[in-house]
Amino acid sequence: MDLRAKAATLPSSPGVYLYRDAHGTVLYVGKAKNLRSRVRSYFNDDRLAEPKTGSLLAEAADIDFILVDNEKEALALENNLIKRYKPRFNVLLRDDKTYPYIKLTAEKFPRVYVTRRVIKDGSTYFGPYFPANLAHRLIHFIRRYFGVPACHIDLTRSHKQPCLEYHIGRCLGPCVPGLTTEERYAAAVHDVKLFLEGRHHDLVAKLKQRMDAASEAMRFEEAATIRDLIATVEEMEQRQKMASADGEDTDIFAYYAEPPLVAVNLFHLRHGRIVDRRELFWEDQQEFDPAEFFTSLLMQIYLDQQYIPGLIHVPVDFEDRPVLEELLSEKRGRKVEIHTPQRGQKKAMLALVETNARNSFDQRFRVLKPSSKAIQAALQDALQLPEAPRRIECFDISHIQGTDKVASMVVWEDGRMKKSDYRKFIIRTVEGNDDFASMREVITRRYSRLRDEGTPLPGLVLVDGGLGQLHAAAEALEAIGITGQPLASIAKREEWIYVHGQENEPVVLDRFSPVLHLVQTVRDEAHRFAVTFHRNRRNTSRLTSELVRIPGIGPKTVEKLLREFGSMERVRQAPESELMRVAGRATTRRLKDALHAGSAERKTS
Repeated sequence: MDLRAKAATLPSSPGVYLYRDAHGTVLYVGKAKNLRSRVRSYFNDDRLAEPKTGSLLAEAADIDFILVDNEKEALALENNLIKRYKPRFNVLLRDDKTYPYIKLTAEKFPRVYVTRRVIKDGSTYFGPYFPANLAHRLIHFIRRYFGVPACHIDLTRSHKQPCLEYHIGRCLGPCVPGLTTEERYAAAVHDVKLFLEGRHHDLVAKLKQRMDAASEAMRFEEAATIRDLIATVEEMEQRQKMASADGEDTDIFAYYAEPPLVAVNLFHLRHGRIVDRRELFWEDQQEFDPAEFFTSLLMQIYLDQQYIPGLIHVPVDFEDRPVLEELLSEKRGRKVEIHTPQRGQKKAMLALVETNARNSFDQRFRVLKPSSKAIQAALQDALQLPEAPRRIECFDISHIQGTDKVASMVVWEDGRMKKSDYRKFIIRTVEGNDDFASMREVITRRYSRLRDEGTPLPGLVLVDGGLGQLHAAAEALEAIGITGQPLASIAKREEWIYVHGQENEPVVLDRFSPVLHLVQTVRDEAHRFAVTFHRNRRNTSRLTSELVRIPGIGPKTVEKLLREFGSMERVRQAPESELMRVAGRATTRRLKDALHAGSAERKTS
């Protein structure tokens, strides 16, 4: 049965249809109130004349379908199938920037982390937070005032001594037996939950009880610390009350397109203020239909999202808007409205987002070089870093089958490579081909020195390699008492970026991303510097071993020849006059005789 005939046999019910090719690969997923009517419309002469429809039907070999009870179920199922199969002819959400949450773990000694992935692991999640660095600021606040850590130290085993965070009062020290009690730690965790749940009034009441108790016991320093915390919490509560009166939470979409290239900007307004901006890009929209595009985009963004605003503004209306409004309202538990503003302040705001979308298009597709601050901010956002990194230190290991092992460190600072800060390392303690142990040695040597000197740590430590290299670097930092240091690795084959503490959520950036270009540039420079150092060291070793075997040539002469010529090949090619200038007449004669004999021996063999 051909496709046209099969379309005529489909039921006249709501559902989802899937076009598949001859290998069973899903090419397109769509939804319909009436499956038969919708799928048969693809075979109308007008639709067949469309390039996208013509290409789809030329590749399609079968039509599959799934029945549902209503349009809302069809919309939800379509979204799930698109995310599952990623069909080539659907609009797919690209460069997806998920929202940050704070995760309170379910361990014996719970910890707090920033994450963008909500999973069912027994942990408690709070958020999402706008802008992204707000979550990191709250984590910093929690560590400072409540002592609940955000480290990745293994708490299932005891440690001999605490890290620096304990000594500066930002951790209660659950990793070392005797530094805290389960009761004290549980009380701190309870305070953190009250704080993150927004129950500031309850938290203040509890803190006042603790302050009074500390004061009565004449622990005046502790009472003063709690008093300052109460003042801070009360101030935050007052700010939230003022902000909540400013307006409804709103998301505003706008786009600029020169098909197949499309740029979308999404502005998040919370309590009437712009708190975050999101950029999305596509390079494959040969036929750009704004209505169809935004139907699919909004569905993919909001149906799997924890938080949904009350108002969503889009530049075009679309057929499924009422169904999507109803579905999002059910998910949110309150009404959600999708509008296309036509006049007034809302229309002006939409125009502002459109202007930004056009600027994003130029920045991405017209290859305009972003400023140093812009790329730092983009890197912070992409890797979920606490701060925008002004300085990146990147490491790479180089050797041949475990011999002549060396490492390099290159530095990117304020938008450029800073060659004066490059460093070379000769691996001293590792036997054989063990890159992980080599990375642990280099990281230990570098950051032990910075720690002892009191030198500030970089905004980001980057290592060349995958998860193994990342874990090796993290173990080295933990061993010398450095926690909370932003650390990432980039895997060569996939070009995925792994961030320490978020290993199960690799950062996957598209090939146009300036953040990916920056990380690749720094990584490639570290690789080049390491390989060059290794090659020079190997040549030096080979030249030394060949020269010292020649009778009458001592270490000082070898050193002079190395400094002047650098390799054995250049020594062989050097005129006799140059050799005499460096090594003298008698030594040159011995050298020439040895080289001539060696050359004759190679020809004979």
